[in-house]
Amino acid sequence: MSHKIALIGFGTVGQGLCEILLDKEEYLNEKYGFDWQIVAVSDPVKGSVYCPDGLNVSKLLKLASDGISLDKYECKCDKAQARFGWDALKTIRESNADTVCELAFTNVETGQPAIDHCKAAFETGKNIVTSNKGPAAVDFAGMQSLAEKHNVKFMIEGTVVSGTPIINLAGGPLAGCSFSSIKGILNGTTNYILCQMEAGMEYETALQKAQELGYAEADPTGDVEGYDAMAKVIILANVVMDAPISAKEVEREGITGITPAMIAEAKAKQARWKLLGTIEKTTDGIKAAVKPEMVPLSHPLAGIMDATNALTFATDLMGDITIVGAGAGRIETGYSILTDLIAIHRGM
Repeated sequence: MSHKIALIGFGTVGQGLCEILLDKEEYLNEKYGFDWQIVAVSDPVKGSVYCPDGLNVSKLLKLASDGISLDKYECKCDKAQARFGWDALKTIRESNADTVCELAFTNVETGQPAIDHCKAAFETGKNIVTSNKGPAAVDFAGMQSLAEKHNVKFMIEGTVVSGTPIINLAGGPLAGCSFSSIKGILNGTTNYILCQMEAGMEYETALQKAQELGYAEADPTGDVEGYDAMAKVIILANVVMDAPISAKEVEREGITGITPAMIAEAKAKQARWKLLGTIEKTTDGIKAAVKPEMVPLSHPLAGIMDATNALTFATDLMGDITIVGAGAGRIETGYSILTDLIAIHRGM
């Protein structure tokens, strides 16, 4: 039986997922018995199409590549059942999808419109797989509770470090361990900029290069001022540390105050600056922060360069466990969605 999937948003992540599904279709079926169908795609810019019998993914990717609206998709199924122009909520509520991949743009401060998308999916008996940080950062407990009420899944592996398995690691291979702290590099853009500054580049030049490479947005505030990393810290605190914190409880400082003199000072001390996200259990409760720290070169996180991300889990049974991997990318984030889809499939 095919796992029917609706995509809300057909940008970098959605297209990356589709490329993986096509490339590994035979392997996924043979290895995991995972048979899939994309039945709907809804994107406010690229258009919308729904066919209950499944869509031709190659055709969807070609339309997107050519800049042609998905409304121009030619269905081979019963044309009386095909629908075009549905918005996200209508697609979620009225499609025959088993799982909705929520991949649209979301305001991290409010969690919208992704929170409404998640609620609509849960209320109509559909699982949610999302790489959007908003719902988990703003209302993880509420989302999880609503999903459980309707006997569906709320899967969020892609919200923290793209396809690098952070949440799955904590809940899977490290199950049974207690975590006293989690500390790491959660934003590849800032790590890249700091590495370039250490190599002698001025901050503004390093930022411009990061933008040219696609690491930083035209408005880089979310990265360089620590908001992106803060959202990830909130998610990790909620999901891994069972600590329901909010943004007001996270000390936040970006990298814009780092100067060449500070870089030189770190070098002299056999250290380098990293923007670190930290969640720590203390006698007074959970302490969470995102701020630049001078990390000794002997520490595993000091060797993480360019746009790579890394996290160190301090555990009671295994000591410190550090995981390193890509924190962004078309295929990498698409892969995070795939891992959650396979997990849902295994539980069906």
